[in-house]
Amino acid sequence: MPTADELINPRTTDLLASVMAAAGAAPAAALRGCGALLEELPFGRRVTTVRDAVLADLPDAYPAFADVVRTALSRPDFTGWTTFPVNAAVAERALACDVFEPGLELLAALTPRLTAETAVRPFLREDLPRSLRQVLEWTGHPDHHVRRLASESTRPRLPWAPRLTALVTDPAPALPVLDALYQDPSEYVRRSVANHLNDISHDHPDTAVATAARWLARPAPTTPALVRHGLRTLVKAGRPDALALLGHDPAVRVRVVGPDVRTPEVRLGEHLVFGFEITNTGSRGARLALDYVIHHRKANGGLAPKVFKLTTRDLAPGERWSAVRRHPFRQLTTRRYHPGVHRVRLQVNGQAHDFAEFTLDTPTGAALAGPDGTSPAPHREEAAR
Repeated sequence: MPTADELINPRTTDLLASVMAAAGAAPAAALRGCGALLEELPFGRRVTTVRDAVLADLPDAYPAFADVVRTALSRPDFTGWTTFPVNAAVAERALACDVFEPGLELLAALTPRLTAETAVRPFLREDLPRSLRQVLEWTGHPDHHVRRLASESTRPRLPWAPRLTALVTDPAPALPVLDALYQDPSEYVRRSVANHLNDISHDHPDTAVATAARWLARPAPTTPALVRHGLRTLVKAGRPDALALLGHDPAVRVRVVGPDVRTPEVRLGEHLVFGFEITNTGSRGARLALDYVIHHRKANGGLAPKVFKLTTRDLAPGERWSAVRRHPFRQLTTRRYHPGVHRVRLQVNGQAHDFAEFTLDTPTGAALAGPDGTSPAPHREEAAR
């Protein structure tokens, strides 16, 4: 993942100052001076620092402010991370001036340059019903970036953004947005819908399963794949109704041999390698959702499980399947590895099987803790997850 300095830095602010000056914010003095303030700041504070400089350089009145931003949109170099703090400035200025729908429409115009999903969320927190009326209109927009904005901005648990407490408590108000988009022709949009459904599943699994069942009752050819991705957390957790909806019997009869650990000692930066064998011992064909669980060693010596997707596979009665998996142990900003004995086990249709142990060796201080605000949200194409 890129660092904060790779995304928003003095070069970014110098370019943004030139763009805004040419668009009517001359002399863009605050923007020209804020690059020197960014050193050692995490990503979030870089965004707010540049946002405040944009607010200082652009007109106070919203119509004149918006005119400068729309003029900047005519320039091809006003794109990527130069737009991210501007999105935040649009939200700040529009809400301060009580300019609601025009502010959201300006964010829709900006979103094809990178993504404005985070900047929409202050509007949703300010007035959810009013915002959702505008967001629902975006579901019919000809630009797939704007249609995705409708789903992504309303995600209850959007990564690297404050949660939308109202939609965490009750996701129902945003469901019409997802209903309008689950058959979207763009995979980019459908991926966002699946991630939104997965967000819902964390707090309201019944709602997520019922929504998925409703979509499968009126599917497009792409709907089964969307639902599988949207219910992935429930499948990993062994939720019976989610498994059954996807054709996986939690009571399936299988024999699991393994995991057979081929690398009993693993260093950070290397791979855990393990093999396994699965046989369908039942009298009917079985659709198997195969996952594996790494039980990571914690600082206090305990173990914390993390489920990883392996594959989905159909086995005929008596059919046997074997494979080898390589699991990387890389330095991450989202996990701190601790040395010692770890465990790995197979999970079939949500049911855990026997475990095997291996030892992880981590150099002191080599792995990074996170997320701590220093790592930004990924680029919109990477965020399709």
